[in-house]
Amino acid sequence: MKISETDTYLFCSKCLDETLHHVRYLNGKINKIQCENCKRTNEMNMDFKRELYKEVYKRITSKPFRLTEELKKDPNKLAEDLPKRVLSKPYRLMKYLNETKESYKKIKGE
Repeated sequence: MKISETDTYLFCSKCLDETLHHVRYLNGKINKIQCENCKRTNEMNMDFKRELYKEVYKRITSKPFRLTEELKKDPNKLAEDLPKRVLSKPYRLMKYLNETKESYKKIKGE
């Protein structure tokens, strides 16, 4: 799960003007918008567990296709990189789990 944040100018219905807003995305979907002027906040009701399930499901089901594409594109490179990728997978998995845990804390902690 990846959280990204950005600031952008949007029309605020409370300020009745275009003001700077802080926008937070969860996996590319808007999760929260806050007006920097009046502090009005709009939070989208997202089910964190469902989003996580959808992300993991998509990654698992697309893996055979992605490997097949890599194999077609350059079989030698895949054969060369596969052992390194297999060895680094536990590290990448732990990194992903920690990132997801931090995202969950950030979403639920507010």
